Amino acid sequence: MLVKTYSSAVNGLDATIITVEVNISRGVVFHLTGLPDNAVRESRDRIAAALENNGFRFPVAEITVNMAPADIRKEGSGYDLPIAIAILACDNKVNCDRLGDYIIVGELGLDGHLQPIKGALPIAIKARAEKYKGLIVPKANIREAAVVNNINVYGMESLEEVVNFLNGGDAQPEIINTRQIFYEQQSHFEHDFADVKGQLGVKRAMEVAAAGGHNIIMIGPPGSGKSMLAKRLPSILPPLSLSESLETTQIHSVAGKLSRETSLISQRPFRSPHHTISQVALVGGGTNPQPGEISLAHNGVLFCDELPEFNRSVLEVMRQPLEDRKITISRAKYTIEYPCSFMFVASMNPCPCGYYGDPNHTCVCSPGQIQRYMSKISGPLMDRIDIQCEIQPVTFSDLANMEPGEPSASIRERVIAARKIQEERYRQYKGIHCNAQMTERMLHDYAQPDEKSLDMLRKAMEKLKLSARAYGRILKVARTIADLAASEKVEMAHIAEAIGYRNLDRGDWAERGL
Repeated sequence: MLVKTYSSAVNGLDATIITVEVNISRGVVFHLTGLPDNAVRESRDRIAAALENNGFRFPVAEITVNMAPADIRKEGSGYDLPIAIAILACDNKVNCDRLGDYIIVGELGLDGHLQPIKGALPIAIKARAEKYKGLIVPKANIREAAVVNNINVYGMESLEEVVNFLNGGDAQPEIINTRQIFYEQQSHFEHDFADVKGQLGVKRAMEVAAAGGHNIIMIGPPGSGKSMLAKRLPSILPPLSLSESLETTQIHSVAGKLSRETSLISQRPFRSPHHTISQVALVGGGTNPQPGEISLAHNGVLFCDELPEFNRSVLEVMRQPLEDRKITISRAKYTIEYPCSFMFVASMNPCPCGYYGDPNHTCVCSPGQIQRYMSKISGPLMDRIDIQCEIQPVTFSDLANMEPGEPSASIRERVIAARKIQEERYRQYKGIHCNAQMTERMLHDYAQPDEKSLDMLRKAMEKLKLSARAYGRILKVARTIADLAASEKVEMAHIAEAIGYRNLDRGDWAERGL
């Protein structure tokens, strides 16, 4: 007897419908075909134990399981449930009439309970696109999958519950008010800029970075507040749109990073990998391809603390993603593309001991040590960082001041206003949403300063020994500063402030290795 059930495979961020065909005939052999990995091959033992522990008999026969299309690699344990249901249908324990209406996914425990899987959200999106009547998932995945409207999503706890449902039992699909959940969670932040004492100049730099989507690096001695400021950056970024939230949630779903209580990611991600991270963990890939940290930071912030401590080869792989805002991973058996449009935020000490230039501590590093330390960050990587600012230790008077600083909500209002100006300006351009994404031609159209400002920029580049690559970055940042001031033109004051954010391009820093 031949029975078909339907499941799904996730490749990258896209799902593919998988037809699970089970045929039972005379014999005692179990065949599994269709390019399965080891986790799928082990499904026979899990299914047999689950059937026995739920009052069913594993057929003593020749069972052939084929998963089509056969040229797509099947990975993970999410095929346990559709294979088990097909075997029971062949043994006349499950009614076949409803099998073609549902996508079925889930891992079976030995007691028959369903364990969560990765990628429930893209599977739900695919099931809706293919006009299936419903989707059957483990209960732990229900909130993740039910955010997709116009398809019935059923969360099941056990194999027995699925069998009863397919045999005509009653079950109510999960209904989640996506928009209500999304907007309720958007304004709650753990960290706030009101907690930061002093550092007004750096706060302003963070505001400019958030308003234009610019990458930023902070350099200063230990304890000056670099990490504290970086952690508060998401609280002033514009809120996620519903489409951005769905795309971000999809990436985290594929990576298995969503908690059971999460339906939609409503706040911009903040990822802070340790400096011992590998290239694969950062960009993604592996034997079973997974999104890396740069993709998990999509639509949010990737923060690299103590940047020179990262392996240089790891830092260099970020150069192309920072420019293209996507990462293509090509291996012998697969090619996958993940989005990675993120704000890159970094911090570093000015030298190995951390106290070069600190008025309160004496630096013990030799010039050679400082140069080697600074040269760990390549020029091409620094070329992709728009704002470079120095941080000085907070003074005692600032620390003793009990008055809170300006709250994130106030800063965020200015950032949102500036972003709205940019959205309107770049409406006609595909993939351009903020000033940091401007092309060279767009710089000429939207960020060209007047003659006096241009002359000041020329003199500043000569006097401060700014590199040629700093020119475009200065204009992009100046355009953002003008947007924050609601100015249609880039004026001299905007150019002057933008020049001040190129600290690491100055001559004294260049002599130390950058």
